[in-house]
Amino acid sequence: MGTRPEIIKMAPVVHELTARGARARTLLTGQHYDRALAGSFVEACGLTDVAAPAAELAGLARGEQVAAMVVGLSAQLRELAPSAVLVQGDTNSANAGAQAAHYLGLPVVHVEAGLRSGDRGMPEEVNRLLIGALADVHCAPTAASAANLLRAGADPHAVHVTGNPVVEAVRASLRAPDGPAAAQEVLRRAGLEHHDVVLATVHRAENTDDPAALAALLAALGDLPAPVVLPAHPRTSARITAWGVPVPASVHLVEPVDHAAFLALAERAVLVVSDSGGLQEEVTVLRRPMVVVRSTTERPESVDAGFCRLSSPAGVARAAAELLRPEHLARLATAPSPYGDGRASERIADLALGTTGPLAGPLRPFEELLLAAGGRPGGAEQPQRR
Repeated sequence: MGTRPEIIKMAPVVHELTARGARARTLLTGQHYDRALAGSFVEACGLTDVAAPAAELAGLARGEQVAAMVVGLSAQLRELAPSAVLVQGDTNSANAGAQAAHYLGLPVVHVEAGLRSGDRGMPEEVNRLLIGALADVHCAPTAASAANLLRAGADPHAVHVTGNPVVEAVRASLRAPDGPAAAQEVLRRAGLEHHDVVLATVHRAENTDDPAALAALLAALGDLPAPVVLPAHPRTSARITAWGVPVPASVHLVEPVDHAAFLALAERAVLVVSDSGGLQEEVTVLRRPMVVVRSTTERPESVDAGFCRLSSPAGVARAAAELLRPEHLARLATAPSPYGDGRASERIADLALGTTGPLAGPLRPFEELLLAAGGRPGGAEQPQRR
């Protein structure tokens, strides 16, 4: 693991493996080297058997970063000689972990496999394609993700619909006693404890690495009908300061918060606006509407279920108005998450343990998977585009 989303989603899997008597060692890559983005989340998620970061990555370009992680993880994995290596999602860390394990002949289990945006200009899309080519077991969160893998030529016997552990991760964080109090304190400091609020996050390069794009997005947030709370990613804060990007008075920049506090803020918000991938999943568990400030998404299930709308910065207000229609909110209030039943970590643990012995539980047969995906691999829905 190397980023906050990986830590959050893999923690339930680690705990499930540990509960079954397996030793699950957590290797940190150092991709998120800021404590507010990663270190505190390791502790909050209850991860204890954790190795130090594989490499010092601050200031490295992407290629150098991945190369440094492959070297560092290779050394750690060679010493540990594990039965299997689990990687999650589509980060540089997951890419490097899959490469390091594969080159050492270790089975690779890919959690959250099969997502595709169709946009190779997105760094995560390239990571997904590389991991998909290296993985020995694909844990697809949905039938559509599984169909993406089948269409790309993955071994049908290696593709399994497990659901996404984000469901149990969100439910666990919502039970944390300190989350609501921390969220209320964030609102109090911003003078918003008695207001309806919008929760926003911005971190993707397409929105932060161009002063005009960042200014347009912040201006769009300022046009929304409620004040905005924006826990600022360190890179976003640095760009705003360096470029002198104006921040509207109704947009309140706050320090990053832990997962429990963030979810409490999201549950309290009338709307979420973000360019995050994982948050597109989390809002389906919270049943909150979200404007996705991106041109494509690898999570079309969130759009199809009505929780998310894709938008450019210029269209944020219009997308928000559509999502906040009372009849639409009423439908979301009872809509199930498309990412599973909260037992994904159990199924993934079955598969991870099954790489060295009999599977611990039944898996969905391939024929059922195909029917759920539309009857044939080519029947899966295409990536959503604006």
